[in-house]
Amino acid sequence: MNRDILALIRENMSSFSKGQKRIAAFILESYDKAAFMTASKLGQTVNVSESTVVRFAAELGYDGYPSMQKSLQKMIRSRLTSVQRIEMANDQMGDDVVSSVLRSDTALIRSTLEELDINRFNSAVNAILGARKIYIMGVRSAAAISHFLAFYLNLIADNVREVTANTTSEIFEQLLRVGEGDVVIGVCFPRYSSRTVKAMHYARDRGATVIAITDSEASPIAAKANITLTAKSDMVSFVDSLVAPLSLVNALIVAISQRCNQDVAEIFRRLEQIWDEYEVYEKIEPTT
Repeated sequence: MNRDILALIRENMSSFSKGQKRIAAFILESYDKAAFMTASKLGQTVNVSESTVVRFAAELGYDGYPSMQKSLQKMIRSRLTSVQRIEMANDQMGDDVVSSVLRSDTALIRSTLEELDINRFNSAVNAILGARKIYIMGVRSAAAISHFLAFYLNLIADNVREVTANTTSEIFEQLLRVGEGDVVIGVCFPRYSSRTVKAMHYARDRGATVIAITDSEASPIAAKANITLTAKSDMVSFVDSLVAPLSLVNALIVAISQRCNQDVAEIFRRLEQIWDEYEVYEKIEPTT
């Protein structure tokens, strides 16, 4: 179910029972809190039974409360302000921040692996290897992922361009010559950047192959893409957790390097000579 759950609740408000209307009113007013409550907790909060909460989810067309809760969580990730994120994180985590964050990141990587479409992943690798030119773009927090990908692909190939700009006009100027035979990789996670979405739309219209690295098929960038690779992300207070997307990008880089194994080995032999000659890295002497 891809419809906005809040709109669905508003449309069906008149058909709800008295208890269901209390649930609906609470969700509409405090959806950021409701999304992370169990059915029992939500029922206690609005003074109805747990079974009433379950029936409410069924009334909306969900196959159970967990399904409705998942829909709520997905919806709020693109709506919450930074202040709401902080408040929600404080409610969820309590004092054990380290364990909460690391367990959450571990679960995100596991979920990403379980849902990864390997055929799409291989299609992305093939498209990148066969590209005339590769453009990579991500803004705001997603820029960390796109920069990491561009850094390593630049070591492997000489046809990589990282699109970096502060305004929409500058982005289009850098994408001016994009066209058929090119690959444009867009990295976009909630809260979704309109600049990235517009740039991918332009690239698709120009005939380029667009690869989206995002959190779900419902992401606005997925609609512009020829190939969509999904990785789970989450909100950790005002911070975007991008551990799983980074892991997916790691896998993409390694898969590409394996396909050009001999060339990559020669490139890094030359790089090691340069790094050594110009003392790029500190030399760590072995300890006795």
